[in-house]
Amino acid sequence: MLTFTERLPASKKNITISFTLALTAEERTRSRHRYQNSEGTALYLRLPRGTVLQDGDLLRSLTKEVVIRIVAKPEPVLTVTSPTPVHLMRAAYHLGNRHVPLEVAPNYLRLSPDTVLQTMLEQLGVEIKEEVVAFKPEIGAYRHTHH
Repeated sequence: MLTFTERLPASKKNITISFTLALTAEERTRSRHRYQNSEGTALYLRLPRGTVLQDGDLLRSLTKEVVIRIVAKPEPVLTVTSPTPVHLMRAAYHLGNRHVPLEVAPNYLRLSPDTVLQTMLEQLGVEIKEEVVAFKPEIGAYRHTHH
């Protein structure tokens, strides 16, 4: 089994990528976990506790022979938009009060599906669309996420 213990700078040049590993937002918060890539290769992440992987991160195996690229796997999400910026800011405020993993962009918010939160957001007057896309929530200000 391939064991990955080291994260390399994504800007590292002249590195041969052996394969990619698609992980959901929640899976990217697991610093120690067994996975299987699309070719069926078993691999194990043994990264420092608290490591949160980002789309595009590079990981090197314990033997230093294999490097993989992490990609954000498409998953079900709610995408929140509003033609009125203050409504979007109000939605971000209320979601932040609930410590919800949230992707923040200039014109949308994105979160994992949750019927209670969806109802709250509808009452705030924002538009909600169910999608299956790569989910890239913010890393907390103190470099951790909530599950």
